[in-house]
Amino acid sequence: MKAAIAHDFKKKLVIENINIPSIGVNDVLVNIKACGVCHTDIHACQGDWPVKPKMPLIPGHEGVGIVTEVGANVDHVKVGDRVGVPFLYTACGYCDYCLEGKETLCPDCLYTGYHVDGGYADYCKADARYIVKIPDELGFIEAAPLFCAGVTSYKALKVSNTKPGDWVAIVGVGGLGHLAIQYAIAMGLNVIAVDTGENKKELSLRLGAKHFIDFKIDTPEIKIKELLGTGVHAAICLAVSKAGFESAYASIRRGGTLVLVGLPPEDMPVPIFDTVINGITLVGSIVGTRRDLAECLDFAAQGKIKTNIEVRKLEDINTIFDELEKGEVTGRIVMDFE
Repeated sequence: MKAAIAHDFKKKLVIENINIPSIGVNDVLVNIKACGVCHTDIHACQGDWPVKPKMPLIPGHEGVGIVTEVGANVDHVKVGDRVGVPFLYTACGYCDYCLEGKETLCPDCLYTGYHVDGGYADYCKADARYIVKIPDELGFIEAAPLFCAGVTSYKALKVSNTKPGDWVAIVGVGGLGHLAIQYAIAMGLNVIAVDTGENKKELSLRLGAKHFIDFKIDTPEIKIKELLGTGVHAAICLAVSKAGFESAYASIRRGGTLVLVGLPPEDMPVPIFDTVINGITLVGSIVGTRRDLAECLDFAAQGKIKTNIEVRKLEDINTIFDELEKGEVTGRIVMDFE
């Protein structure tokens, strides 16, 4: 099979022909039809984070396709099923977190395209317990980004302590942010989008944001308080900068919630006094569970969510990485294997 492989940190990926992986009794083999490209894939290939991925590595955790083989112990998935292989490759299933439905916090979990090989290949082995079926209404191209960008945005909103009618700031209108706007609106929230540039403004307003604040023109926290008379009920911080975090924090009303999703390289001290006095809740949110993913796919199947997608090929992967690092991508890039 053809695969894009990272052999060493900070090196270009190489397209190679390798053997199709063999599966175990609890696994399935998925013939990948499309795979989204996430900035996390770049971090993995660069070795940017404290927990390093395996090397060599086939990245990719938004791979979707058709099951072509099932292990002997697998009876809930069959050959021919349309599925996706999400970031959460597997978890132990027995710890407190797994039993409480918080499987993404399992200390023994493994990540697709990080700890195990992912979807930048014609075939991908997956733990049958953690794949999620794709609704019939969704094609492979449109489903792929939802397996990370979609579920991550959706879960961040779920843990934001908001209710229909509340105001939420989406800080960063990129691959995740443009989906967060749509999920927020589908959940009955009023959205203020924060980013910079006419393209981001046009996209945000077209997707239904009530307001767009260009942080290079206005100070977001001041502008938000001018618009609302107070802060937002919640801010979803998808930005990867200290300035974005500080602005998002300052945008919240008393009793509000800041949900942290982006992973900036800088240390960011939390203003403890203000957090206590104003009753601010800080929440870290990492991707989502199988239940979250099924819910976020259902929103899309109902036509309430549509990813802004640019379709490319696997052979373009190094160019795609360059474009992502330069901030030239609006929405999500999906590689078409068909």
